[in-house]
Amino acid sequence: MKKLLGVLVAAGLFTFSFSANAQENGNRDENGNIVRGAYVTNSFWDNWFIGVGAGVNATVANAINTFDGFGLATDVNVGKWITPAVGVRAGWKGLKNTFEEQYKDAFTQHYFHADFLWNLSNSFSGYKETRFWDVIPYATVGGLGVDGFKNADWEYAVGAGILNDLRLGKHVDLFLDVQALAAHARQFNDNGRFFFPVSATAGLIFNLGRTNFDRLSSVMPVIVPVPFTVDQYNALKDRVAALEKENASLKDEIARLKAQTPDTVYVGKESEVEPIAKTFFAINSSVINDREKAHLDFFAANVINKSADDKVYTITGSADKGTGSVAGNAKLAEARANAVKNYLVKKCGVAESKLAVESLGGVDGKPASALRCTVIK
Repeated sequence: MKKLLGVLVAAGLFTFSFSANAQENGNRDENGNIVRGAYVTNSFWDNWFIGVGAGVNATVANAINTFDGFGLATDVNVGKWITPAVGVRAGWKGLKNTFEEQYKDAFTQHYFHADFLWNLSNSFSGYKETRFWDVIPYATVGGLGVDGFKNADWEYAVGAGILNDLRLGKHVDLFLDVQALAAHARQFNDNGRFFFPVSATAGLIFNLGRTNFDRLSSVMPVIVPVPFTVDQYNALKDRVAALEKENASLKDEIARLKAQTPDTVYVGKESEVEPIAKTFFAINSSVINDREKAHLDFFAANVINKSADDKVYTITGSADKGTGSVAGNAKLAEARANAVKNYLVKKCGVAESKLAVESLGGVDGKPASALRCTVIK
């Protein structure tokens, strides 16, 4: 009996090692990691199975102290997988033996049982519907009765086993089930001891209805992007590059301003602060827009025309040095200053003698829009 148990244990360990290490050739993501749940719960009628098989058994009881070789074992069960790793089944197992010594009659043990299944392969290696070999240890409990002995009775039995499930197709599997039970030996008129039926059966499992499980991520709604044309993609790529460049420039400017020591400005009386006016222009233009005209109207009415008769205001024109030539920028800056002077004289009634014009040409600085202007002071 010890040799038999040793063989069964060794076979179970070998099976677990082989299944856990040799069957994972397609159950991984793009990074090589094992893929696991969570899984969507199937309906009540999904993932049922029926198993039918036969094999051998041996029974050891202290009251008998030996067994007469091996006998026939038959197995019929029905079950359901609740998740890829957890399942239940119920069934009947018939064990037939002929003992020597004082018991000469052939007898059959009837075991009606409920089993709690744990798919070790799916638990540790991730669910894979097409895996060839799954190792499934389980715990079993039920009632065990013996025919062929006088005063035979039913006893509770508990045990454990290893179910090896070998996939043949979507709806048919081959199984090898190794099981050991323990029950009270009152059936053998030995009230103080136990006996241990051990069996190994092989057969077919028929999978009914839907046989697979869906991972939660695989049933989430998928957002399908609208495809871009090549031109749209290139335009978007160029726009992104331009924004990145502008962003880098702004970061540099912010860093420069943070590092710059602020100028100390001493302000005297309010009347001593000289007001100034800036007029901004579009790139490469000396045309004054309506918004800037409104600013000039206000400055002329409230500052220039209220100043002393001998007060002279200088209109300084400038341009962005980063665009255009030196000569072009000098001409553009002068044209901007003259445009402001002409507007003040002709539209705002400022005496021409109170205005002077000068040109700085192209100047450096950021932002560039602040350089395209005139300053009156």
